[in-house]
Amino acid sequence: MKFVYCNDTGREIGIHPATKEHGTECDMSIIKPLEVRTFYLPNGTYPWVKMWDYGEERGLSILVSPHKESD
Repeated sequence: MKFVYCNDTGREIGIHPATKEHGTECDMSIIKPLEVRTFYLPNGTYPWVKMWDYGEERGLSILVSPHKESD
């Protein structure tokens, strides 16, 4: 499954390492403001998304984790 995310926050967003560890394939580099990033999840799953705001110094971070459709 393909999940497309658009960074409309005006800030850079880091991708949490667990995104890849949970089986999502993507470019793990920082997502720049107004950049669109595609995440590829295993078949039969949907994206569960969580974002953290660590403040101006540490920035934003996003986790995209696949969950089974039966969950």
